[in-house]
Amino acid sequence: MGRKSAGIAGVLAAVSLFAAACGGGEQAQQQAGQAGKPVQVTFWGWAKGTQEVVDAFNKTHKDVQITYEEIPSGNAGGYAKFSNAVKAGNAPDVMSVEYPQLPDFVNQGALQDLSSEVADVKSAYPASVFSLVELGGKAWALPMDAAPQVFFYRKDLFDKHAIEVPKTWDDFRKAAEKVKKADGEARIATFFPDDPSVLAALSWQAGGRWFGTEGDAWKVTINDAPSKKVAEYWQSLVKDDLVKVQPSFSQEWNAAFEDDTLWGYVGANWGAGVMKGNHAGQAGKWAIAPVPHWGTPASGMLGGTTFGVSKGSKNTKAAVEVIKWLTGSKEAWTARLSSGTSSGFPAVADLVPVAAKSFDAGFYKDQDIYALFSEAYRSIQPGWTWGPSMVQTLTAFKDALGKVGAGQTTIPAVLDTVQTATVEEIKGRGLNVAQQ
Repeated sequence: MGRKSAGIAGVLAAVSLFAAACGGGEQAQQQAGQAGKPVQVTFWGWAKGTQEVVDAFNKTHKDVQITYEEIPSGNAGGYAKFSNAVKAGNAPDVMSVEYPQLPDFVNQGALQDLSSEVADVKSAYPASVFSLVELGGKAWALPMDAAPQVFFYRKDLFDKHAIEVPKTWDDFRKAAEKVKKADGEARIATFFPDDPSVLAALSWQAGGRWFGTEGDAWKVTINDAPSKKVAEYWQSLVKDDLVKVQPSFSQEWNAAFEDDTLWGYVGANWGAGVMKGNHAGQAGKWAIAPVPHWGTPASGMLGGTTFGVSKGSKNTKAAVEVIKWLTGSKEAWTARLSSGTSSGFPAVADLVPVAAKSFDAGFYKDQDIYALFSEAYRSIQPGWTWGPSMVQTLTAFKDALGKVGAGQTTIPAVLDTVQTATVEEIKGRGLNVAQQ
């Protein structure tokens, strides 16, 4: 396969070169499991509740055992650790990779093609989700969860000040004005200058398409009209001081919830566990609503995790057994959500009732939050594709977005900056880019 490969298949340049390196793994695996000893599958990850899931697996499996190492989240150093380990030839058997970064790791030759190994479970996943782990017609991981957008809000304070829960983004701005009027220090939500994944999800929801293919080339449209609309909207909220500008999950962000100066959070389903874990003293004060929309209910995906098997794994068969169990078993989801720290939404639709039963929603006054998540999941806009250089794209976003709070740039201008940087990066990798 040449460097100038066609479309998404271009991400897979040189994949065939490492296919042979994956051979022989089963023989080594059989040797590892000799003498009655279980095969040891190494696994690095960071998702909430994972230790409990690993413990449940190890208690119920004799022939395979997971050796788990919790590492920093991907953007906090986890992906760099993975990349370094792959280069050094000591990567774990199972790697936790979020949807946006999957094409990058495939491009690096870090993951094995699992198409034949996971063919028997593919039908359990909605096509719109499974397509996010397929590149060049091959499956490179299994989806663990989906991450539909939702809006968390302080129901007690909204009720006290007669503020209606916003259904549209126009409503959201009006509600933001009322929150500020009710308490000059309070704001309805936060713009995160360090987390471009939120901007991506909002653009996705609005109908934006940052990446696609056109003939034999990648099509890059990070600054398309829907994304510009989103950027201009949030720029106006920042300019008019209707939202806080704070780093995501920072000490100051959490402190604003605690001192009642932050009344809402535009996030995803997994935020339910985060809020419950970080602000236990506010139990019963929070509720969750659909994310505001532009006229028709819709959602993007904010995050989401997949599990892949590393290129150098000597335990491929056992590793595949592990990731099938981690993503698709009732026992795994019961363990993850019963931990109290995770509110994950299973990518396998049939497991949603298990998740709903396992997560204690007392913090939200027993609101049926999984029914809400399911509704949001069904409204995810189809057709989104992640590009071949998302690690670099997201880095470019962070560098530029960090200047928004100081007024050194604007969010619409950031889209233009990252558009240019991404096109240059993809071309620098020897891949074709369609003319805009």
